[in-house]
Amino acid sequence: MDRLVTTVRPYAWGSTTALPRLTGTPPDGTPQAELWMGAHPAAPSQVRRGSGLRPLDAVIADDPAGELGEAALRRFGPRLPFLLKLLAADAPLSLQVHPDLAQAAAGFRAENSEGTPLDAPHRNYRDDNHKPEMLVALTPFEGLCGFRPLARCADLLDTLDVPGLAPYTTLLRQGAEEPALRQAFSACLAAPGELVAAVAAAVAGKAAGDGPHRQTFTAYHAVAEAYPGDPGLLAALMLNLVRLEPGEGLFLGAGVPHAYLHGLGVEVMAASDNVLRCGLTSKHVDTGELLRVVRFVPAPVRILRPSADEGEGAYPAPVDDFRLSRIRPREGAPVRLEATAPQILVCTRGEIRLEGPAGTLALGPGASAYVPAGEHVTADGDGEAFRATAGTDA
Repeated sequence: MDRLVTTVRPYAWGSTTALPRLTGTPPDGTPQAELWMGAHPAAPSQVRRGSGLRPLDAVIADDPAGELGEAALRRFGPRLPFLLKLLAADAPLSLQVHPDLAQAAAGFRAENSEGTPLDAPHRNYRDDNHKPEMLVALTPFEGLCGFRPLARCADLLDTLDVPGLAPYTTLLRQGAEEPALRQAFSACLAAPGELVAAVAAAVAGKAAGDGPHRQTFTAYHAVAEAYPGDPGLLAALMLNLVRLEPGEGLFLGAGVPHAYLHGLGVEVMAASDNVLRCGLTSKHVDTGELLRVVRFVPAPVRILRPSADEGEGAYPAPVDDFRLSRIRPREGAPVRLEATAPQILVCTRGEIRLEGPAGTLALGPGASAYVPAGEHVTADGDGEAFRATAGTDA
């Protein structure tokens, strides 16, 4: 096993304090949005092999069968199939959706045939893979995930008492589910500036009041302030507002519109860069392609919890690109971590000691380790860690 040397991504929406607080390092005043652990070519972690540090993607490329295991190599090819992150949001992320496998493959082929460079800012599909993801909260966490039921969505919009929203609420109450959602969501993304401004003002008023939806509108007010004039605010009002307590998680599958708003969490995702954005961003927006990918079905929020509070507790996911579990060793009962696929572990509290054939590795908060396929280790200590691996070891 190897201690990982990781990279922090300084996106503008990141918190200046959350990751430094976790890791016990002084903040430097810049946003620290994501700490990446994995072999993503944009910022691969490094491991010490031989006389110095080497990028993990290069180590895997030198010996894919040895590092990934035969099962993962057959299933996913010569790459680590997941990326693990610590994500620290202090402002809303973009309103986005991810394609399924067939959509990603078709979109990637089409843009390749058009000669669109892989690094072009207007490119939608940078690979042929889907991008399911899971987030588990380390602090109280807010996000948007999936469409509200139509009646609840209409009721929330009515609460704002903005006359220009009447056609939207009428459509949501009287239309058939899929076409009504599609038409209302499309209309939100094309809303005129004066309607966006009126909604933002109404949201601000509700957030400052003492009505029953004050807490909900406080979250949407933060969206409006972060992206003034962005019609994504209206689209965001159609989505479920989700609040997670530490240890609770969300799975985000293909076609589900979502945006993280605020908080610190552990995120794991399939190895892909395919993101279609429709608002709350300065990056490329392709509304037409996004509307083709979105699944216009109300999606009740399913909050995930680990299968055990002590030892190893798994979070269920309907994909095999990754598995995520929480490690909390019991005193005198080390957790045995066996997998035919590679593993990455990150400590999030206290100290976790990993013991394997090559010795012992102690991890403090924010520190992480890579374990090649087939190398069995145990985890002990008085802390907490999260373990990501691929679903080939059922």
